[in-house]
Amino acid sequence: MTLAQRPYNFSAGPATLPEAVLQQAAAEMLDWQGSGMGVMEMSHRGREFMAIAQAAESDLRDLLAVPANFRILFMQGGGLAENAIVPLNLSRGGAVDVVVSGAWSHKSAQEARRYADVAVAASNEADGHTSLPAPASWRLRQGVSYVHLCSNETIHGVEYGALPDLAALGCDAPLVVDCSSHILSRAIDWSRVGLAFAGAQKNIGPAGLTLVIVRDDLLGQALAICPSAFDYKTVADNASMFNTPPTYAIYIAGLVFKWLKAQGGVAAIEACNIAKAELLYHYLDGSGFYQNRVAPEGRSRMNVPFFLRDESLNEAFLAGAGQHRLLQLKGHKSVGGMRASIYNAMPLAGVQSLVDYLKDFALRHG
Repeated sequence: MTLAQRPYNFSAGPATLPEAVLQQAAAEMLDWQGSGMGVMEMSHRGREFMAIAQAAESDLRDLLAVPANFRILFMQGGGLAENAIVPLNLSRGGAVDVVVSGAWSHKSAQEARRYADVAVAASNEADGHTSLPAPASWRLRQGVSYVHLCSNETIHGVEYGALPDLAALGCDAPLVVDCSSHILSRAIDWSRVGLAFAGAQKNIGPAGLTLVIVRDDLLGQALAICPSAFDYKTVADNASMFNTPPTYAIYIAGLVFKWLKAQGGVAAIEACNIAKAELLYHYLDGSGFYQNRVAPEGRSRMNVPFFLRDESLNEAFLAGAGQHRLLQLKGHKSVGGMRASIYNAMPLAGVQSLVDYLKDFALRHG
């Protein structure tokens, strides 16, 4: 089946993968590069898989220009587990400030309260998470162990275009960034980050792998109750092989990293992401039939929630989308409406097909 024949999958995660990656994985399923084994059958400590993991780490470091004083960890548990693993490693049992910009950062604050004194430094809950709290308005406490930010909210479709400079805000704490749903879609300013984490299933690969990129000086601070497999220093000291990592997910992620490099790297994929987002938002804003409720300056390039002004047409819209081979456009149950996730692997042609269907549906039902 060619890319032209495959439906376009707008799932928020697990999400679409590049066709070239799926084809290579299929070709190597029974025998990885003459080894006589599929990747799922390999020992995680064997030379074959170690080569896969080392290449994946090296390619990721190149793509995101990760400085030498940051460690890249391949972990498990997803973003939700990191909401606990981060305070277990970094809070030192003290205070943590969280910026609540949507559903995921709200969950982060709730989970961190199990291990630390958590305060909400800013929140956009009052406007339904449709704008972003400006860093200048954040109420940051002195002496906090870290400040937590979700830089792209998958459900509500808000995204920080630039990471805040905490030092300029008078805060000397490290910034922890949950970048699960836009990792590798744009560059990261590492001078402003202490730790970044991302579940892989939205923009990198299959569920099961979680990336943690952490500055060296933040290792070795874990609380005594932190499980050994979740202690960042233990994981770093063992090159992510302290316990059996999600080997196949690392392999697929590595293929995605190579695909990204072949596209021209993060700068090239960002340009494509800008074009896709502009195409979709431009049509939604001018249609009169649909609406996106997020303030323009805070709109996500990756996750685009939208609503039919006549929501009695929702089921007909989704049925028609399926007939047009446009999949998983239903919005999150907590928000309703529709949502198009247009991650790195979604081609511009897929967004154009969605816009064509939006126009056609509006013409027939408007």
